[in-house]
Amino acid sequence: MKAIAVAVLALVAFLDVSALRGQQGLPLGPNRNAGEAVTGAFEGWFYRPDGSISLLVGYFNRNLEQVVDIPIGPNNRIDPGGPDYGQPTHFLPRRQWGVFTIPVPKDFGDKKLTWTIVVNGQTTTIPLSLHQNYQVEPYEEKGMGNTPPSLRFEPGGAVYTGPPVGLAATLNATVSEPLPLTVWVTDKPAKFSANVTRPPSANTAGRGRGARPDLTFTWALHRGPGDVKFEHTKPAIDKAAEGKTTTTATFSAPGDYILRAQANDVSGEGGGGFQCCWTNAHVKVSVKAPGTK
Repeated sequence: MKAIAVAVLALVAFLDVSALRGQQGLPLGPNRNAGEAVTGAFEGWFYRPDGSISLLVGYFNRNLEQVVDIPIGPNNRIDPGGPDYGQPTHFLPRRQWGVFTIPVPKDFGDKKLTWTIVVNGQTTTIPLSLHQNYQVEPYEEKGMGNTPPSLRFEPGGAVYTGPPVGLAATLNATVSEPLPLTVWVTDKPAKFSANVTRPPSANTAGRGRGARPDLTFTWALHRGPGDVKFEHTKPAIDKAAEGKTTTTATFSAPGDYILRAQANDVSGEGGGGFQCCWTNAHVKVSVKAPGTK
């Protein structure tokens, strides 16, 4: 019941952003290919395994097709103390779940941060806080015993699960030269209790769409000074090779980029709205111009 209450409250807060800062008339969903607003989405707050606290944040680009780039600054800012708290500058269409986290001190109390995004002539602002009704548990879905997929960025390397915290890997590349990207993606099946009925959302992708795949992996640009072209945005997972995935990324301009590596299990995007069980990890790539050392 707690998870359901959190999901409902998060949805209400998300849809109510039009009331903030005098905004009026934001649609409940995208209705144009371009020209719509981009809205931050507060997923909730959680305890990390070490006991520290983080805010979990995603976004909703209301455009059906328009990819939006908004540099950190007046049009993409988190206050107070910002404007940069690690938020994206590259916004893919539609809903993106838990793309970054913000660590906060345990004595954060009833303080609030706000994320303001200005694009296509529209301004949206959402609050981020430690409200008791917004606590989420992204590392385990208690009812099903499900846990997020695991990511490794080198054989036998550190394991990353759940929301993105820090950098999972740091790489170097050159403009226009494909950079190999290799990740090992694995997942443990949920331990369904004999007394728990598996929800329809956990095994179907929607009416008429068939069953969801049990494990998928996706690359996306989180922030950077240029464009990134992935050879395969969703590379195949070789389960016979310990979940190995391979693709390449090619960068259009020099500078520092953050890529987002995302793994989803059968629970789907955003864990079906319950914030478990999926994994996002950030990879930094420093890109140099051709001919430079």
